Amino acid sequence: MKTLFVALIFVMVPFLSTAQAKVVNITSAYDFALNGADGKPLQLSDYRGKVLLVVNTATQCGLAGQFRDLQALKDKYGDNGLVVIGVPSNDFGGQEPLEAEAVASKTKEDYGVDYLFTAKTAVSGEAAHPFYKWAALQNKGGLLSDKPRWNFHKYLVGRDGQLVGSYASATSPQDEKIVKDLEAALAVKPE
Repeated sequence: MKTLFVALIFVMVPFLSTAQAKVVNITSAYDFALNGADGKPLQLSDYRGKVLLVVNTATQCGLAGQFRDLQALKDKYGDNGLVVIGVPSNDFGGQEPLEAEAVASKTKEDYGVDYLFTAKTAVSGEAAHPFYKWAALQNKGGLLSDKPRWNFHKYLVGRDGQLVGSYASATSPQDEKIVKDLEAALAVKPE
């Protein structure tokens, strides 16, 4: 079976786009860095051993109430190793006019948010950041949830840097499936 898989990779690689071909050799989320809100690299490997919830955000989106729900997850599970990373993006509906530091300030004021934010980042299409291309190729969310199709798409990365799950924008961070997957990744007993 392994030989068949390797053979399929050699057959498929020439047909992948350049961007897809670049992420074939990536072994985990720890191989990526995003630009931090301060413009410095935010190495995901700095969070090795933690569980990451990476969410593309937009302050003017109708789903912006999820900022508060994400903070609630951080408050509840942060001591167990959860790190929430907001990735401001203007990809969907032009709903993020602010830059990263302004996003952090606004969400703190409006929603009490104190988790990490990156610089504004492309999360869809050819311009998508390589992390987002890699995560979509992991096929952890099914056909409609494998990649961001709107603001507040969520990727859950386990302590080993592997993608655990991918959740559609409309799925609340408090959704039973996300909480169950999160608690399993953190090895926390459900309440």
